[in-house]
Amino acid sequence: MQVRQVTQHRIIVIGAGYAGAIAAGRLARRLRREDVAITLVNPEPDFVERVRMHQLAVGQELRPRPFAEMFAGTGVRLRLARVTAVDADRKSVTITATDATAGEELPYDTLVYALGSAWNTHDVPGTAEHAHDIAGRPGALRLRERLAALTAGQPVVVVGGGLTGLEAATEIAESRPDLDVALAARAALGDWLSPKGRRHLRKVCDRLGITVHEHTTVTAVAADHVTTTTAAGDIPASVTIWTTGFAVHPIARATALKTDATGRIEVDGTMRSLSHPDVYAIGDAALVMGPNDKPLRMSCASGVPTAWQAADSIASRLTGTKPTTVPLRYFNQCVSLGRKDGLIQYVTADDRSRPAALTGKTAALYKEVVCKGAAWGVANPTLAKPTRRRSVIQGPTPLPHPTTANAG
Repeated sequence: MQVRQVTQHRIIVIGAGYAGAIAAGRLARRLRREDVAITLVNPEPDFVERVRMHQLAVGQELRPRPFAEMFAGTGVRLRLARVTAVDADRKSVTITATDATAGEELPYDTLVYALGSAWNTHDVPGTAEHAHDIAGRPGALRLRERLAALTAGQPVVVVGGGLTGLEAATEIAESRPDLDVALAARAALGDWLSPKGRRHLRKVCDRLGITVHEHTTVTAVAADHVTTTTAAGDIPASVTIWTTGFAVHPIARATALKTDATGRIEVDGTMRSLSHPDVYAIGDAALVMGPNDKPLRMSCASGVPTAWQAADSIASRLTGTKPTTVPLRYFNQCVSLGRKDGLIQYVTADDRSRPAALTGKTAALYKEVVCKGAAWGVANPTLAKPTRRRSVIQGPTPLPHPTTANAG
């Protein structure tokens, strides 16, 4: 009797932040192991709760979350390696294992690009040499060591008045009240918040003793100060923390994938690349249009639903069903203001502040529940229950592009 050779559809997910890890787990939950080979590539063996890096920086211990435990029994294969290149035309990813010097080429049938983002220095002189970042665990650990070495009265300057800057400044000021913490914001403090949100934010900064320099642009960073163009002049800084936004991983821009000016991969409503139908981009790496044709901001709040959408779209196409799209929208912005305070700013679908806001200890608890929920979703890729895995009806052949077939 002749045995039919079964060829698995090769799915590679690169990057295991919130978006990548959730996408890999959701694909494993949707598709039969006999039909697909899912490989998750990431340089670190543990999941990093990026939304808690300000906590790690001040010395708080975070619960370890090893990928090997998370994906045990799911069929997802973990490769500890750094992605060095993507060839979207040849459909391959080049990786270098953490314990090797030579690169290895991995062919794929479907690629989920989730390399995410890192800190953005905006090429401000001295930033790369003298400033610290909390965009990832290595930067947060370096900052942790530096802060621990500071003595009472030494100045710390947080540059950037966005969500990351606010969380960093308040966390440091609360945990180290002996330090002189300042925040430099290019606009008014919390200018995007509702009046209630702005009042509460200012109240918290006053209570924690944070000096706020509003309408202040930092033009250079030195070892002991930052230079500004405003009346504040040079602001003393034994430690400078740079939080002025994120820059996407540069690999996508070096490929044939269609990207925007910032290097984000342009996708349709199913998270499928507009130029390469076998590539899906999610999280910070993707240029996803939300309500009123506004790009989604780089955040966990954007990354998780894009991961759901991409995984469901891939599963639908491989199993012969029509992909559906779910409108992506916002409901609130969650801000930690230390461990004992917080701010939940309710927003419109396109992320504009509504008058309503939740503040204080209740908001801090709300934010904690959100963070724990996001981590639980990653740590339980099959949602702790069995699911009906569907059979793949296509082999490892190129999937039709939206321009030649119905993409849903």
